[in-house]
Amino acid sequence: MHSVILVDDHAIVREGFKRLIEREHDIAVVGEAASVIDARPLLAAHHPDLLVTDLSLGRESGMALLRETQAHHPATRCVVLSMHTNPAFVAEALSHGARGYVTKGVGAEELVACLRAVLGGQRYLSRDLRGESRTLDVPRTDALTPRELQTLRLLVGGMVPKAAAVELGISEKTLYAHRASLLDKLGVSSDRDIARIAVERGLL
Repeated sequence: MHSVILVDDHAIVREGFKRLIEREHDIAVVGEAASVIDARPLLAAHHPDLLVTDLSLGRESGMALLRETQAHHPATRCVVLSMHTNPAFVAEALSHGARGYVTKGVGAEELVACLRAVLGGQRYLSRDLRGESRTLDVPRTDALTPRELQTLRLLVGGMVPKAAAVELGISEKTLYAHRASLLDKLGVSSDRDIARIAVERGLL
């Protein structure tokens, strides 16, 4: 039996997802928490197979919980269940150890699919984050230069172009040239699409 700890600051939301998860014959919710503080002793007591957490948890964010879980309970695989669809949030969550990310705007069956995938050692993003074109045209990222990859990571991480240029020791004009090259090589037209591809291809 696979064990799950569910963390969300809304009791009614936790109850709904608990019922959904426990329809699966081999997955059980062994603990529920409304905050990072409440989740810590549950993790220590149960050492669950999965942690399913929201990112908005009041005083301490779910990002902090992801970091702590990876540091102190490395065998526990983390899944984010959140209303946030911004690729920057997704990228940050994955960089802190999340193996799956499901938005609250998709069908309930996506959460179960995510849990199954993560238990099987895979990474999973809900359909609205993957994009419908994913299976039709997979961009090649092996053609990116090291400098372009550095540019991508800084921009996806939320750094403004001027600050990214300073960080890389180049002019802002050169930074924009790298960004233009990224858009061209990845076949996209916006920073949001760059972030989506970075998340999908594990470039962060």
